Amino acid sequence: MMEFELKLEIPTHRLKAVEAAVRRGHSVQQRLQARYFDTHDAALAAQGVVVRLRKEGRQWLQTAKAPGLRPLERLEHNVVLSTRGAPVVDLARHLGTPVGKRIRQALKLKPSQPFPPLELVYETDVTRLTRVVSAGGTSVEIALDTGHIAAGKHSLPLSELELELKQGSQASAVELARSWCLAHGLWLSSISKSMKGQRLAQDQAFGAPVSARAPRYASGRDLAAAVVASCLNQILANASEVAGGCSGEEHIHQLRVGLRRLRTALREFGALTEDFDSAWDAPLALVFRELGLHRDRDYLLHTVQRQIEAAGGPALDWRDALADLPDVCATVRSPGFQEVLLGLIGFVHAAPAEGKAQELKKVKEAKAAKKIVRRRLRKLHQQVLSEGQTFLGLDEPAQHHLRKRLKRLHYVAEFSKDLFAKRQVEAFLSALKPMQDALGLYHDELAALQAWQQLCTHDPQAWFGVGWLSARRAANAQACQQACETFAQKAKPFWD
Repeated sequence: MMEFELKLEIPTHRLKAVEAAVRRGHSVQQRLQARYFDTHDAALAAQGVVVRLRKEGRQWLQTAKAPGLRPLERLEHNVVLSTRGAPVVDLARHLGTPVGKRIRQALKLKPSQPFPPLELVYETDVTRLTRVVSAGGTSVEIALDTGHIAAGKHSLPLSELELELKQGSQASAVELARSWCLAHGLWLSSISKSMKGQRLAQDQAFGAPVSARAPRYASGRDLAAAVVASCLNQILANASEVAGGCSGEEHIHQLRVGLRRLRTALREFGALTEDFDSAWDAPLALVFRELGLHRDRDYLLHTVQRQIEAAGGPALDWRDALADLPDVCATVRSPGFQEVLLGLIGFVHAAPAEGKAQELKKVKEAKAAKKIVRRRLRKLHQQVLSEGQTFLGLDEPAQHHLRKRLKRLHYVAEFSKDLFAKRQVEAFLSALKPMQDALGLYHDELAALQAWQQLCTHDPQAWFGVGWLSARRAANAQACQQACETFAQKAKPFWD
């Protein structure tokens, strides 16, 4: 069974209103007590596999879940247990199922090897209020869960809204989630109860930052959907942490990388599908820009300032010189951004038509996709080579534009690995990296130089930093020119 579920976090001050909204119509309340298990070394959790025993009323169920191929999609297998007392967890109950296969893979077991013993890691005690919404052949269960998670001596309150598709269109479930977000200020989260329980057991407030993973696809629309899904996996994981109060530099950085990859995909692959919405870009650009202010501030105070102090410069007080930064938590929770995320999820999960005619169409789309991607790669590559040849003669805006174009070339090449020879793509990306690093350092230190020049009006000691950064500027620019020339010589186009 494949589960499609949208989980929405609830602001504390909106909980009563959300509960009242769920109670409109026929609702059912039930107590759910669950126990979650893993191996001693947490091998299941490391692969996103969840195994639990849950008491629903008087009935016990054993459930195993594993990540699906697309965002917010999970493999699930349930076994009803005929026992009066608390049962013992048994992984063998999932043999012969897709989830059972994932369990063996997670545990690195051969077919003949027995399952290792499992340990109780954490428990949940939840009151679930549910209502089923049905319309146009689609049925969605809305569930409000309130209660707590317990792991040893630690406990965490829980309140979240889940929308699980029971039948019909995933797009309809997405639309329903959008209406709840707009009505109550909710926000999308990919952090499940099991993830919260694992963190509680390990005494961790947040999960690790999530980096990009390559997409997999077969046809033109599949390519666009797979690339967007790849971007969403990175965005949702990090945005969920930031929306939950995490302000970690690496989480913000990885969220920005995911947004940059996504915006590149929307720009460069628009010809592959008619389903991209031009209204998505403005909210994405706003969030990307506001997160960028935090990234630049971190680089300024934690990287450049330390380098200047190591060179003998003074420690500076920036408090009166720096403007207040946007609240990243509020930025990610904003209705505009949440609506775009839901729209993108709807695009990824839109089901294409079935049948032989559709299969033939996919073959044609795959050929067309390769042609379109080849054209985009060729154009970006030619532009990068042309501008890179005269890097030292470009003004600063043009130099920065070259850097952004180079990033787009990087992502389009990365997205196209399944269309071309992977080794050639990886060799191209390897040759591109030194140029991207050189341009990145040059741009970052130019921005830092401007900040230190502004600080001089508040603190004359900042002149040391101005001098240090100014002295590095010519050498950094020359390094960029050299990197551009080396890239032109070593990067072999893989698309011709």
